Amino acid sequence: MVKLTIVGRVSDGLPLAQGPRYMNEENENFLWYKQQGEFILKEISRGALAPSKMTIRVDHHCFNYLVENGVCFITLCDSSYPRKLAFHYLQDLQKEFEKFNISLIEKITKPYSFARFDSVIGNIRKQYIDTRTQANLSKLNANRRQDLDIITEHMSEIVERRQRLELSERVVATSQTVSPIWGSPRLEVIALKWTPITIIIIVASVLLWSSLILTDDFLIRSF
Repeated sequence: MVKLTIVGRVSDGLPLAQGPRYMNEENENFLWYKQQGEFILKEISRGALAPSKMTIRVDHHCFNYLVENGVCFITLCDSSYPRKLAFHYLQDLQKEFEKFNISLIEKITKPYSFARFDSVIGNIRKQYIDTRTQANLSKLNANRRQDLDIITEHMSEIVERRQRLELSERVVATSQTVSPIWGSPRLEVIALKWTPITIIIIVASVLLWSSLILTDDFLIRSF
């Protein structure tokens, strides 16, 4: 069963629509799975995941996603739900999405604000609830080798890879960190301004110290 759908923009990882909710929102798992879906969208946006389609296993569920023309279609299904049907569902969403004005979609700035597509998601999902309908059985029996082209990975592997990458980036950033004063033009300004003054003070101190020594020496000899 299709439980969660997210449609997002690949260029910046912004989720545009999600359709009706099929999981109980009171269940803390709903928000967790939604966050996982948004994480997948961000990883696709970063170029860390396959740019076309993929299946990602998490617990007893699977995320399936399809990327077309800069838009990512993600769905969460039970692990027992036929993967081929899940991708047919995503393809149907993609075909309907293309009917909208892309220039308007590119102007969206708020997450999940493309509400016009939510109802489309709900209507298409209804066609895929029962896997035993004649239409769905025909889709399952057609082109049986299609599933072999889809990469499968586990969510824990993706999260671990992201954590390693961020740790590596922090280590590199730390090793290249320079003091904001000593590594900036501000130091040059300070040096140009205060170095001559410092030299004058040092020279004056030396001369004063020398004169005092000479004076003391003269007084001692006079006595």
